Amino acid sequence: MLDDIIRERKNKLAKLQAAGVDPYPVSSKRTHMADEVLTDFAKLLRGKKKVFLAGRVIGLRDMGNVMFLDLHDETGTMQAILRKDNLKDFALLKATLDRGDFLNIGGPVFLTKTKQKSVEAKFAIILSKALRPLPDKWAGIEDTETRLRQRYLDLIMNPEVATMFRKKTAFWESFRAAMKRGGFLEVELPVLESVPGGAEAEPFTTHHNALDTDFYLRISLELPLKKLLVAGYEKVFEIGRIFRNEGIDKDHLQDYTQIEFYWAYHDYRDLMVFLERIYKEVIKKTTGGLTSTYEGQKINWGKKWAKVDYVDVFKKGSDLDPLSATDAELFAKAEALGLHPEKGLGRGRLIDLIFKKTARPKLVEPCFLIDPPVEIEPLAKRSPKDPRRVERLQIVAAGTELGKGFSELNDPVDQRARFEEQMRLRAAGDKEAQQLDEDYVEALEYGMPPAAGFGISERLFAVLMDKPVRETVFFPLMRKAS
Repeated sequence: MLDDIIRERKNKLAKLQAAGVDPYPVSSKRTHMADEVLTDFAKLLRGKKKVFLAGRVIGLRDMGNVMFLDLHDETGTMQAILRKDNLKDFALLKATLDRGDFLNIGGPVFLTKTKQKSVEAKFAIILSKALRPLPDKWAGIEDTETRLRQRYLDLIMNPEVATMFRKKTAFWESFRAAMKRGGFLEVELPVLESVPGGAEAEPFTTHHNALDTDFYLRISLELPLKKLLVAGYEKVFEIGRIFRNEGIDKDHLQDYTQIEFYWAYHDYRDLMVFLERIYKEVIKKTTGGLTSTYEGQKINWGKKWAKVDYVDVFKKGSDLDPLSATDAELFAKAEALGLHPEKGLGRGRLIDLIFKKTARPKLVEPCFLIDPPVEIEPLAKRSPKDPRRVERLQIVAAGTELGKGFSELNDPVDQRARFEEQMRLRAAGDKEAQQLDEDYVEALEYGMPPAAGFGISERLFAVLMDKPVRETVFFPLMRKAS
């Protein structure tokens, strides 16, 4: 059936070409968007002013010598009426125009007998002949796999999806505005790195032909930004793409956007004050309020955020003390929880796995999760109160992490030792353990000021929209269709 429709539309295309009409012309004329015509309709009607619109035909009703159509552009939909008496090419348009085609019309506005705001077309040309039909207007696209593979159709047929992506733009612009208002300098750093660092994740590898060297797509923005602190910049941030060759689930993508910022002469306590204010501002500008729902859980972002001790909630969830439990005890607990830890998994990773299973799902209201064991954060500064811990915060809500930051480790000796421990874990089979970045350690040896740093991915936006994260990106990576 689809093949028959495509064949019919190709015949219409040939008919246009045989009549000397270019079905894909270079130029078009537009004086107004649909929403402008609707908003200024009374003024346009009084002035008998001709308007020119361009957009996609999403509705078409053939009444013989008259055609009614709904012309849709980015701002809305406008009814247009094409009459035989007004258009010399009416017969050709009638024979070749389909729902889904792009059309350029021009003429005065008027009110129909039913008070419908409309344009009386005195000019009409096809701008782009569609060879495939749009999905059924009423059924739309319900299958998630199809919607994600053919996102352009999803955006056409589901206005709420198109609106969501406008909110996403507002989300990032709100973060950007807040950072610039705070005096932070926006920078842009390379995506290719010789040593992937700043996070525990497996990178994507590529080969640079000119240099005959393997490079990695960055897994974090962290280390280059902190080199800028060494260089004398005190407040820097980037909103950029991150690439991690890891599993797919409702919270994770392999190719996504993240903001990271670094702030000299501040620590994680300063971060908490700053972040609570910024998050509330961004959330309100994105959603219009300070409450949202995620997976049936109502979240109140407007309340004062609590500080929650990592060790305390770990103990309550697992009946183990992460500071004193042996590696064997942690491994046994992970196995008992059905987490299937791999042999050679480091202590930090075991603690993190257990925590995510037992304690984090219970943290629904927004909070700062603070002071975890040192083993799980190789780039954070140790706590002066307890060197077994680090000054790290995570923003947690709805049972998931929605941002992470810490007082940055600027001791090159301690940093080297932690990198070496990570390399030992890699040698034991942990593919996500961090690599020793000699260039970064050398930079630290020149001196980096005390600083706080923080990063948040677009997972926060997905939570605000109450959707899996891959449904909140335009074109998520997917397996090739079979």
